[in-house]
Amino acid sequence: MRPDTPADHHAEAERLLRTAEQYPEDEEQLLLQAAAHLELAGDRGRASGLYDRLLAAEPEHPQLIKALQAANLWEYGHEAEARALIAGIRIAAPAQAAPWEIIAETLESHDELEASHECFNEALALLLPADDEVPYAAQSLLAGRHRVRRLLGLAHDDHDALADRVHATHTPDFSLDELHDPKRLWALGSDNPVELKAEIARLRAELGSYRSALSRPFPVAVLHWPAPELAELLEAYPDLAAEYPSHEAHLADIESALRDLASTGTRNLGIVTATVPSYEAFAASEVSSPTNTSLLPQYATTLAARGRATAWPPSRTAGCWCGSGVAYRECHGG
Repeated sequence: MRPDTPADHHAEAERLLRTAEQYPEDEEQLLLQAAAHLELAGDRGRASGLYDRLLAAEPEHPQLIKALQAANLWEYGHEAEARALIAGIRIAAPAQAAPWEIIAETLESHDELEASHECFNEALALLLPADDEVPYAAQSLLAGRHRVRRLLGLAHDDHDALADRVHATHTPDFSLDELHDPKRLWALGSDNPVELKAEIARLRAELGSYRSALSRPFPVAVLHWPAPELAELLEAYPDLAAEYPSHEAHLADIESALRDLASTGTRNLGIVTATVPSYEAFAASEVSSPTNTSLLPQYATTLAARGRATAWPPSRTAGCWCGSGVAYRECHGG
């Protein structure tokens, strides 16, 4: 069940902290989740301490942690420190979308609209390919930029038109112009039943997507066995050969399963890489045998919950998820 009260969030944070002690190799992702729950519980001082702890440990994603710390500090009453962190992130120009989105939305939420717009522009200049393809990570940047430009009263440009097209493929009932209309708050105070009904419908559409994201904080993940690991697995547990007739078939099944999920509207998809020792340890923790095929999806979900998932699909020009070294569009994305 998704936590809904400060007490629930504190309890979930404590559970994640205990899990981080059990799995130190996943500490960064688990502590980030714990810090998020502490923020939701209103315990921003303790959340800030977790971010400081992560930054002191040479983390894998320092700019993401700095962005989250900046957002937390600003809400915690430390605006000057937050601004310094944001300035440093912009200078570092990370190649990931998440830090940019967090700092841009932080500036937006504090009415720093021009600075927010600049951040969105800087991020898209780095992350948006020259062709028409829009990577999944860049979609929210386009939408955020569109929203800020509406608040600034700026005319539509090519990026706004691209944001409209991307949005229409997922939510055709309401355009971005409707969702980002600065006058929407006025509509809630209208005495016109038609206006109120339309606004309530738009809010329901937005809340539906937010609720879906909150109820699934980690990706729906599919298990991937690299060739050496699969060979070791089948040598140790030949009963699993029916599940994995060949490595080529296994890779094709992964792509097919993810495409099927995407076609049903499932978002936040990912791939988790399995290893035999890790799987054996998981089976032991479940007091079961590695030959029990029902453990495989549970193992994938556990790895995803520990922050081990890689987002799918990759950009068509990026290396394929299978590790072939070939561009995705020329490999499994073809």
